[in-house]
Amino acid sequence: MSHAASSKQAHRQSRLPVDLAGSLALCGTLLKYLSVSALFPAAIAVGYGEPFWPFLAAAAIAAAVGLGLERVGGDANRVGFREGYLVVSLTWLLAAGFGALPYLLSGNPQLDRPVDAFFEAMSGFTTTGSSTVADLGALNSSLAMWRQFTQWLGGMGIIVLALAVLPRLRVGGRQLLESEMPGPEVDQLTERIRSTARRLWVLYVALTAAEALILAVLGLTGIDDRMSIYNAVAHAFTTLPTGGFSPEARSVEEFAAATQWVIVAFMAIAGINFALTYRVLVRRHPRLALHDQELRLYLALLVVASVVLATELWSRGIETGEAAIRGGVFQVVSTMTTTGYASMDFATWPALALMLLVALMFVGGSAGSTGGSIKVVRHLLLGRVLRRELRQTIHPEEVMPVRLNRAVVDEKTLRAVTAFVLLYVGLFVVGAAVIAIDSAIQGPDVSTVSAIAAAATTLGNVGPAFGFAGPMGSFEPFSDISTVTMTLLMWLGRLEVIPVLVLFTRHYWRE
Repeated sequence: MSHAASSKQAHRQSRLPVDLAGSLALCGTLLKYLSVSALFPAAIAVGYGEPFWPFLAAAAIAAAVGLGLERVGGDANRVGFREGYLVVSLTWLLAAGFGALPYLLSGNPQLDRPVDAFFEAMSGFTTTGSSTVADLGALNSSLAMWRQFTQWLGGMGIIVLALAVLPRLRVGGRQLLESEMPGPEVDQLTERIRSTARRLWVLYVALTAAEALILAVLGLTGIDDRMSIYNAVAHAFTTLPTGGFSPEARSVEEFAAATQWVIVAFMAIAGINFALTYRVLVRRHPRLALHDQELRLYLALLVVASVVLATELWSRGIETGEAAIRGGVFQVVSTMTTTGYASMDFATWPALALMLLVALMFVGGSAGSTGGSIKVVRHLLLGRVLRRELRQTIHPEEVMPVRLNRAVVDEKTLRAVTAFVLLYVGLFVVGAAVIAIDSAIQGPDVSTVSAIAAAATTLGNVGPAFGFAGPMGSFEPFSDISTVTMTLLMWLGRLEVIPVLVLFTRHYWRE
């Protein structure tokens, strides 16, 4: 190659707006540190006398890949606004690949296929809760705890990404997570976000420990004989991240009523903006909760939906008295916060109850929570945008700014919210169509409602669907094409669509 040609090629490469080398190096660093997490289930395996080498081997492989990416990559410190999309998207794929290794290496026949192991790991790290495991009792204690732990890691990771990365990228609605943040200047914003992330990390750990302690006390005092210390820790690991995995085959159905109410309380807390929870619990500013419009709508939706579902269960004779109230409240909170636990087999419920649950799958928790789906604040803002459009149809000259908590929301954020909702619904439709068509061609027999529920629950990171993929069932019967489709939906849903889709635009890779 001539000197002129090589200079021209180097000039072209220098003009590439995305620092691929730096992005890969940062992904490698994150994977390297994430590999240390496999030591926890390895210790559990030692304690239970189970094989621990699958976890150590997974950690070694992940660390080696991470170090390799660091070596071949460039300067991770140069990663900025544009590279953030790529780093976030690739990191979650690498995390799921790492999470799948212990499943593959364990030799368990339910997770010995890469497509199933990757689905299970993606469901864990994205805190979805859908599972291809048909017999949970066949998993040993350490492998079952690894499932739980991946969700806890994923929930914590989402908080850090939300506060440390996505607000800088100005993804719609994310800048609303921290109302006290200064303007859009990157230097000021970065320092405040890092400080906030550390505090919320501590809050996340403290709430997890509190739930584990309360559940363990219920077991030790005999209030719930089935609640062992292992189960207490396992369920605390998947409640705060709104994950929903359970080491029990029937989810939380067989636990005592007191246990279910405790889990309801922590699921509801997990669905609230963690920044708001921090201000209320740590800084002791309870008035902020009273004046937060998203929180008021979030609680109102939980109450109204719980009343409707409990009434339906009672009137249909499915449950009566306290059991009907508890069943309605539990499933509404679990579904709307996208946790995915089940206290009853709702796959057998009447049409109205199922329609309500599907609708709640599209609501989600608050912005800044570990919940998935569209989020309450986006529904709130979109409703106000629609109200403004209707009013301006009659009064076209009137200026009507959209406000949230008395602050004017800029038009760029409103456009981003609208775009997100449209993309979300579009992906849901495409995902449901692929699942329905694939099932019609290859099987198994899946009804239209079940295909819709499967797409909605994976894109919204909710967990269980209907039919054989219901709360007491498994996603194992789906074909590989449907399984891969739902894995992609989980990935897209947890990263809130835009950071992934932007990678497939020409403008991202051009100046």
